[in-house]
Amino acid sequence: MYRKKIALIIIILLAAFLRLWRLDSYPALNADEAAIGYNAYSLIETGRDEHGNPWPIHFQSFNDYKPGLYFYLVLPFVKFLGLNEWSVRLPGAILGVATVFVVYLLVLELGILGRLGKNHRTPASLAALMLAISPWHIHFSRGGWEVNVATFFITCGVWLFLKAIRKPKLFVISFSFFVLSLFTYHAARIVVPLLVLGLFVIYREEIKRNLRVFTVGVLFGVILFIPLGLDLTKGSVFSRAAGVGLFSDPGPIERINEQRGEHGNLTNPFSVILHNKPINYTLSFLENWGEHFSGEFLFLTGDDIQRNKVPETGQMYITDLLFVLIGLASLLSSKFKNKQSLSFQAQSSKLILWWLVVAPVAAALTFQSPHSLRANNMVIPLVIISAYGLVTILGWLKKQKRYFMVIGHWSLVILIAWQFSRYLHIYYKHMAKEYSFSSQYGVKELVSYIKEEGHKYEKIVVTDAYDQPYILFLFYLRYPPEKFQGGPASPYASQGGHSLTLRDQFGFSTVESFDNYQFQKILFDQDKISYPGSLIIGTDEDIPDEANVVKEIYGTNGYKYFVIVGN
Repeated sequence: MYRKKIALIIIILLAAFLRLWRLDSYPALNADEAAIGYNAYSLIETGRDEHGNPWPIHFQSFNDYKPGLYFYLVLPFVKFLGLNEWSVRLPGAILGVATVFVVYLLVLELGILGRLGKNHRTPASLAALMLAISPWHIHFSRGGWEVNVATFFITCGVWLFLKAIRKPKLFVISFSFFVLSLFTYHAARIVVPLLVLGLFVIYREEIKRNLRVFTVGVLFGVILFIPLGLDLTKGSVFSRAAGVGLFSDPGPIERINEQRGEHGNLTNPFSVILHNKPINYTLSFLENWGEHFSGEFLFLTGDDIQRNKVPETGQMYITDLLFVLIGLASLLSSKFKNKQSLSFQAQSSKLILWWLVVAPVAAALTFQSPHSLRANNMVIPLVIISAYGLVTILGWLKKQKRYFMVIGHWSLVILIAWQFSRYLHIYYKHMAKEYSFSSQYGVKELVSYIKEEGHKYEKIVVTDAYDQPYILFLFYLRYPPEKFQGGPASPYASQGGHSLTLRDQFGFSTVESFDNYQFQKILFDQDKISYPGSLIIGTDEDIPDEANVVKEIYGTNGYKYFVIVGN
């Protein structure tokens, strides 16, 4: 028992190191993180978000209306640590480490290898270790990613639900965690109801025995959900979902027209029955869902979006392919000698498999698929299955001759250690260079220069080539929120505050100007005439060689991002 506790402590410390080391500097802060930090700062200073909305449940931000709970988790960190990278990322990193511990507790509660065995803590320790070193989980724990916090709440909800079967009073806390996940990330609003439905069905007999306490827990969860439910009735909150939702993809409709055209008559009843929106969008959803289980996505290349991945790395390690396959086979086939253990084993297996099935549903309902961010909670059932597969292999090796067992153990250790070391090397040495635009590298250095020299110029004109530059300027300048809001009651109202643009094709808006800052596409020959006495800041391609370049800005990855001209 003592050795198991020491092992768990080491795993937790490892998880903490992997999520906290260089957290403030790597990778560079992105626009979404800056929005979280600056809006928390704005609440502290004014009681309103950047656009003047008082204490919102959803933050308007880029008109994508982000779920607000992570903003409020960040708020005390901004209050006491200041507006910086640490304050934005530390809550997510802490809860990422906490998730590793909760997975340990969850696997103990599941008792997949039998609750009475002397080694019943082994699969729990391995599951925690696998999550601690998981590329999928590390990536989204090292940043202000709301989804990482939602995954923590979901995992806690499942663990506490299982504990509540023996201690029914915990149902209230379990449903509280489930509801908190709904306040944190959009995808949870689809995954959690499906996951909870599975819990109801799988553990229906246990629920019947504690129906009164269970009902109280459900009612408490419903009451906690009411503010969110009311806010969801606002049409603007659905704008982000509409922008990336499956039904915004014209592909299935174009396919319908193509298929009906091949019948020679677009209105032919037979063609209408066979080729229509319900069928084609269902097929598109199933294809998206299936892509999350592809070997390429899980074990080789990962997400298509550079911000969500590491070069040459899948969401899991290549050896996890073997562990997952064996784990799945073992979950489906293993039996216990006594009936009670068999029943418990069957329930645990059904829960993990059901979680695996529903985890990517929200991601599959968008046209960007597979999507590691929206399907992030999928990492939990996968590492549990993978750990079970590894335990099964270790159990088989234990039955072999000693020399074969030793070779097998060391082979596994070397393979896992090599993959883990290679992942860390690529993450820290190659990711920022190969994916040089995956985060906003160079902006912090640019703002630092402007702080020193910008007062010499009437206007500062900045390229909008990189994602939402205005919010990063607000963040690094620590620009007074009341001045940025510029509402009628503000002493800065005469300065005009700011305004959001119309939404683009993806449902996002931006701010094109505030104070003496202008964000736009740089057309140097025109801009040097339009903005005399200004700093003009563009990319290397924007600025001609003969321009009066006063500074070149490089990111921490060594790449040149901005060229500054004193006009």
